[in-house]
Amino acid sequence: MKYDFNIETERFNTASVKWDETENLFGDKDILPMWVADMDFRIPDEVVEALKNRAEHGIFGYTTRSESYLNAVVDWMKERHQWDVKKEWLCHSPGVVTGLSLIVDAFTKPGDKVVIQPPVYYPFTKVVLKHGRDLVFNPLKFEDNRYTMDFDDLERKLDPDVKLLILCSPHNPVGRVWTKEELTRLGEICLKHGGIVVSDEIHFDLVFKEHQHVPFATISEAFANNAIVCTAPSKTFNLASLQTSNIIIPNDGLRETYTAQLEKYSLGMPNAMGMVAAEAAYRYGEEWLDQCIDYVKENLDFMTDYISKNIPKIKVIQPEGTYLAWLDCRLLDLEEKKQEELMLKKAKVAFDEGYIFGQGGTGFTRINLACPRSILVEGLKRLEQAVKNH
Repeated sequence: MKYDFNIETERFNTASVKWDETENLFGDKDILPMWVADMDFRIPDEVVEALKNRAEHGIFGYTTRSESYLNAVVDWMKERHQWDVKKEWLCHSPGVVTGLSLIVDAFTKPGDKVVIQPPVYYPFTKVVLKHGRDLVFNPLKFEDNRYTMDFDDLERKLDPDVKLLILCSPHNPVGRVWTKEELTRLGEICLKHGGIVVSDEIHFDLVFKEHQHVPFATISEAFANNAIVCTAPSKTFNLASLQTSNIIIPNDGLRETYTAQLEKYSLGMPNAMGMVAAEAAYRYGEEWLDQCIDYVKENLDFMTDYISKNIPKIKVIQPEGTYLAWLDCRLLDLEEKKQEELMLKKAKVAFDEGYIFGQGGTGFTRINLACPRSILVEGLKRLEQAVKNH
């Protein structure tokens, strides 16, 4: 069937962080929210129907992960990503960030080091520092409007105190879909120096057609045994609040350590509705997803053309995946707080300002393209006017 992603669905008064918290977060209820990574699209009808059917049963007691749910996840990985995942590799987490927190706590101790690659998804920094571990930065290189990994820098920094490297694949916010060659180089360096690769692949389904996501653990058996892969249907199908993620751990020892940590904090019980939604999405949501990706790409192309013609001081860094875009605003020549003020106070649009993503983020901003075209047009018009007035 044909889905219409142009439809605007009212999200106020639904306890939406993105919409209902606008005034609390930004001090102005008239701010247009284009920041946090959730979609303004209705989920597939089949998922809604599955949730309705489960709700009509009327009993919501203690819940376990069903065989049908596990099979749906395994089938999706096989069909969408050519990855033969065994059911016993699938570990639960309420969310990927929760999983990252558990992993840092389980596999490191105070004084140990964790590598991240900024500018990168800012909760990486939080989960490391809040556990009292030391951060090591392996900044991405930005050349010719494209980001790449700095392998020479990584090799220098992986000393014996580095226990984990948190990989963002596909990368948020810069939109890179890492190639097999890039991931292989990174994996070999980590094997050589002993650091476990924690691969956050939550955006793994959201890749534009000319690119292909490579699950890190599929590259080699050695990589699989040195990897913890974090996945979820939450970004793919806009199910974040249903608190269902799958942490995939092929290595028996690593999996036992993670599971013990999950039990330590009593987080092992899944969300009944989350499992129903995830299973239905993985079984019946592929057509919706393919159309969604096409629509996001059309939004990206529209924005790129609009900015080029009307706001030429801003440059779009072309993403290869995710529904986020990274905008280079450095020609505006504003300090980070002044740039944020321009967006919030003058344009009245909430983006995720680049400095929150760490080193290399100042002067950039992140925009969410998973919205009806009318919302994107309104945001761009506001941005254009603010920049012209500035």
